[in-house]
Amino acid sequence: MTETETLRTDLLAAIDGAADLTALEAVRVAALGKAGQVTALLKTLGGMTAEQRQVAGPAFNGLREELSAALAARKAVLEAAALEARLATERLDMSLPVLPGPRGTVHPISQVMDELAEIFADLGFAVAEGPEIEDDWHNFTALNIPEEHPARAMHDTFYVTGGGPAGANGRAVLRTHTSPVQIRTMMGQAPPIRIIAPGRVYRSDSDATHTPMFHQIEGLVIDRGITLAHLRWTLETFIKAFFEVDDVTLRFRPSYFPFTEPGVEVDVGCSWQGGRLSIGGSESWMEILGSGMVHPKVLRNCGLDPEEWQGFAFGTGVDRLAMLKYGMTDLRAFFDGDLRWLRHYGFGALDVPTLSGGVGA
Repeated sequence: MTETETLRTDLLAAIDGAADLTALEAVRVAALGKAGQVTALLKTLGGMTAEQRQVAGPAFNGLREELSAALAARKAVLEAAALEARLATERLDMSLPVLPGPRGTVHPISQVMDELAEIFADLGFAVAEGPEIEDDWHNFTALNIPEEHPARAMHDTFYVTGGGPAGANGRAVLRTHTSPVQIRTMMGQAPPIRIIAPGRVYRSDSDATHTPMFHQIEGLVIDRGITLAHLRWTLETFIKAFFEVDDVTLRFRPSYFPFTEPGVEVDVGCSWQGGRLSIGGSESWMEILGSGMVHPKVLRNCGLDPEEWQGFAFGTGVDRLAMLKYGMTDLRAFFDGDLRWLRHYGFGALDVPTLSGGVGA
C-alpha cells in the first residue's frame, strides 16, 4: 500500500504539472491507459486472496477515480487557459470581405421589375400603383368590358366576398390586370399622363406557362395628338433596351381588346441561335404584348374628352419577359421556392440595373 500511495502522489503531481493538453494526455495514458500503471495494479487483483482483495480493491479503484477527477479538473483549467490565450491574440478585421457562404439572391421577377422601371423612367414614365383587391367597376366596367364578357366568369376570375371594395353589382375581385391602375390615374390626375403600372394580378389558370398569380406591367400615355406612331416608337425603344439589342423588327397585328380602338397584338422578330431564342432579325415571330389606342369610352368613363385627349396603352407579362430574356422554361418554378433554382437564376444584391451599365446586369 505504501507503493500505491507513492504512485498516487507522483501521478497527482504529474497531473498538476502538465503544462498543456498534450502533456496531460500523456499522463492519462501512462496512468489509466491499457498499459498504464493504475491499470497494471488493477490486474493484480486476480492473483490476490479474498482478504487481500477486500483491502486492495477499494484502494486501487479509489486511486483510479481520484486520478480521473484530477485529470478532468486539470483539463478544464488548461482548456480555459488555451481559450483565453487565443482570445487575447486573435483579432477580427471588420474591413475584410466576408467569407464565401450561403447568401440570398434577388428573384428574377424583382430584377426584371427594376429593369423595366429603369428603362421607362428614362423615357419619362412614372410608376403608378393600385389595390390588388378591386371593385367590379374599376376592373371591368370602366374598361368597357361588358357584363357578358367571358373574363367576368367565375372560371376566369377570383371573386372576393367580404374584406374588399364592392362594385355596383356588389362584387369585389382580385384584379385580373393592372389596367385599373390606369383608370385610377386618369380619374385622379390631369393629363398629360405617362405611367407604367407593374404589379401582381390574378386569374384562374395554372400550367407550365400560366399561374393563378403572376406579374404584369402596363403602360399608359395620355396627351394631345397621340398616335400609333408614338406607340410603335415607345415599344421599339423599350424592347431594344430590355433585350440589349441594337435593332428589332416589330409586327403589328389587328386584334380586339374592349378598352382599345384600334387594338393590336405586337410580335417581335427573333431567331434561334444554338438552341436558344434570340431577339432580333425576322427569321420567325413571337407575340410579346398587347396594345392599342385607348378607347374613347374609357376616356369618357374617366372624365376625359376624347375629342381633346388621345392615348395609347400596352401590357405584357413580367414573368414571360424574364423567361424570354434569361432562358427559363417553366413559369411554375418562379413560385416553387427551390433554393437551387434561385441560386442559379437569382441576382446579387449589387446587380442594380442601369441603362449605362446594361439593364441585364
